Amino acid sequence: MGLKKTSLYNEHIKLNAKMAPFADYDMPLQYSSAKDEVLAVREGVGIFDVSHMGEFFAEGPGAHDFVDFIMTNDFKNAGNNKAVYSPICRENGTIIDDHISYKINDQKVLICVNAANIEKDWNWLKSHVGKFNCTLTNKSNDYSLLAVQGPKSENVLRKLRLISAEDFPYYSVLENTRDNEQYIISRTGYTGEDGVEIFCSHDFANKLWKEFLNEGVTPCGLVSRDILRLEVCFPLYGNELTDDITPLDSALKWTVKLKKDNFVGRNFLAEYSPKFRLAKLSIEKGIPRPGYPVLNKNNEVIGNVTSGTMSPTLNKGIALALIEKEKFPENKEFVINIRNKQFNCTYHAKHFYKGGHK
Repeated sequence: MGLKKTSLYNEHIKLNAKMAPFADYDMPLQYSSAKDEVLAVREGVGIFDVSHMGEFFAEGPGAHDFVDFIMTNDFKNAGNNKAVYSPICRENGTIIDDHISYKINDQKVLICVNAANIEKDWNWLKSHVGKFNCTLTNKSNDYSLLAVQGPKSENVLRKLRLISAEDFPYYSVLENTRDNEQYIISRTGYTGEDGVEIFCSHDFANKLWKEFLNEGVTPCGLVSRDILRLEVCFPLYGNELTDDITPLDSALKWTVKLKKDNFVGRNFLAEYSPKFRLAKLSIEKGIPRPGYPVLNKNNEVIGNVTSGTMSPTLNKGIALALIEKEKFPENKEFVINIRNKQFNCTYHAKHFYKGGHK
């Protein structure tokens, strides 16, 4: 069975994008260089094809209750037309996936999940939806998804009549129409910069892609997307988040709302003592990569790098590392072992880069 292709595949080929398999799709890794694409998003505006992501819709009077039950975060009390980021957990607190759910209206929720977990998430959600007065449909094959990110994104979005002059705050979502094409637009993203994600038909995505490029927007691939999210310390499923750990082990305590009446995994998480801590580390020389050992000053292995790269924005190596909580050094002195050479780390209490989202 061959790799799947997004509706924009031919556009990527026209641009001579470097393609590679990702989550069963043939996806663009980069078009020019990762550095150029990262800086385009940090300083201007870039566009990503992320149509491999999964889209489920919960609809009916019980849709909000259902989504609130399957996530650890508080969905019911989020305002109208708001988006909510959250893990989805099992009864034992381990993470099935992280995702964003969007309050389209009082009886309609868009649940956007990671591409590699679509089938797993779908089976899990289907197993719980019967308790609620709503339906769940998988429309992942019906939607393309564009992410437009960067400090100059708003100007382009207004010029292309995709957002209006009305207030559209961070983590909001709207259903809109342009040229008789319906689309869902959210002020969210995975780069830390201002921007939107546009859920739309395949034909409209191809039309918009060309319009954005005609406005000078830089096409960006998965390599720069991964660097951008790491610079602002956003987690990635399969790296910081896995089937074996809980949100409390992976710096997502803020998403676990134990004051809620009930959600899947609540009872376990209420009594759980975390076994790990996530550390933000940088090095002046060398590039940390996933799996590299992290040591303390006594040369004891205390954890592993979960994500690591060279940051074009900061011009240094950066990493997230999962550290055994009992071995977390009070002096915050860490060492990363790179090919049997040891590199002293700087510990960061906050994100490597702040970003500029509104």
